[in-house]
Amino acid sequence: MKDKDIVLLSTADWDNPFWTNKQHVAVELSSLGYKVFYIDSLGLRAPSFNKKDISRVFKRVSKLFAAPKKKRENLWVWSPVTLPWNKYKLIRAFNKLYLKWMVNFWTRYLKFKDKVMWTYNPLTKRLVDVSDYKSLIYHCVDEIKAQPGMPVTILEEAENELIKDADIVFVTSPNLYESRKKINPNTHYHSNVADFNHFNKSLTVDFPRPIDIRDIQGPVLGFIGAISSYKVNFELLSYIASHRPNYQIVLIGLVGEGDPATDISILKEHKNIHLIGPKSYNELPAYLKYFDVALLPNVINSYTDSMFPMKFFEYLSAGKNVVSVNLKAIQGFKDYVNISSTNDDFIADIDNVLLGKGISLDKRLELAKQFTYHERTRKMLDLIK
Repeated sequence: MKDKDIVLLSTADWDNPFWTNKQHVAVELSSLGYKVFYIDSLGLRAPSFNKKDISRVFKRVSKLFAAPKKKRENLWVWSPVTLPWNKYKLIRAFNKLYLKWMVNFWTRYLKFKDKVMWTYNPLTKRLVDVSDYKSLIYHCVDEIKAQPGMPVTILEEAENELIKDADIVFVTSPNLYESRKKINPNTHYHSNVADFNHFNKSLTVDFPRPIDIRDIQGPVLGFIGAISSYKVNFELLSYIASHRPNYQIVLIGLVGEGDPATDISILKEHKNIHLIGPKSYNELPAYLKYFDVALLPNVINSYTDSMFPMKFFEYLSAGKNVVSVNLKAIQGFKDYVNISSTNDDFIADIDNVLLGKGISLDKRLELAKQFTYHERTRKMLDLIK
C-alpha cells in the first residue's frame, strides 16, 4: 500500500447522520496519510414513489455538476448521479461508462497515482472498470441482497465474481466469513468496531440531558439505529412496553431506512415508546449518557444472521450494559453482553441490569478499548501489505 491512493466505493452517503464502516475507514485511511476519493452510494435499490426516496433523488440530482468536496486532509467526497435500475444490463453498462470517465477525470485532477479500489459495493465489477486499479479490496459488511427491494439475482452473481477476483476480502461477521472464504481463501474476519474516544464521552463529559428526553420519567431503555422492519423486532419492543409500562423506550434513528414500507403503528400504540428521530453523530454520546440500558432488539432473519451490530461496541464504549437478542455475530462476546432468546428472557435481563446485576463497567470498557477503528484499520493494512 506504500505510495498508493485509494478510491473508496461506498454504499452509504458521506452525510448520512449514522456513520458506518465506510466513513470511518475513509477517515482512518486519510489520517494515516493515504489520499482517499470517497464515492457516495450508487443506489443499489431502485427508488420507490415515497417521500423519502423522492427527496433523496432530488438531493442527488442537485449535485449533478458538483465537483468533489474536500472534507478533511487527504479526503474528498464525490456524489455521482447514476441510474438506480441496476438489474438491467443496459443501465449497468451506462453507469460503468459514466463512472469510468468521471472517476478518472476527478482523480487525475486531484493528482491521484497508483489507485487502489477499496469497495463495499457488491456490484463493483459490473459498474467499475477494475483494470484501472493496482489492487482490488472488498470490504463486505452486510448481506446486502437480504435487504428489501434489492435485485437479488444480479447482486449474488456480481458479488461472487467480485469475491473471486478481489486481491483480499474483509468481512465483519462469522456468517459472512464462512460463505466468502469458500470463494476466496484470502478472506479475513474483523468484526465491526467503534470510535471509543467519541462514545466514551458519555462517561467523561458532563452533558446536560437532551431537551427531547428531559421530561421522560423512569428507567430509559435506549436504541440507536435504523428503525426498519427488517432489522428491528417491533413486536419485542411492544411486548416490553406492555409488560413494563414504567420503563421508557427511547428509539433514535430514521424510520424506514433501507425499507420504505416499514410500518411503525404497533410502536405508536404505547405511550412509553418514544421515537425521537435521528441525531447527528456528535450528539449521540449525550443521549447515551442517559440510557439506563442499551438495547439490541433485532429481528432474527437472513440479514441479521450475517450482521455484526455496529452499536455493540459503541454502547460498550459509552459504558452501557447491553441487552440483546441472540444474534450469531455477538455470541463470541457472551461474557460482555446479556443475550436472550425469548421476549420474557429479554425483559428479565433488563430487570437484572436495572437491579445492578449487569456486567461490570471495567470489564465492558476493557473490551471496547480493543475494538476501535484505528486498531482494525491497522490490522487490515498489515494484511494487505
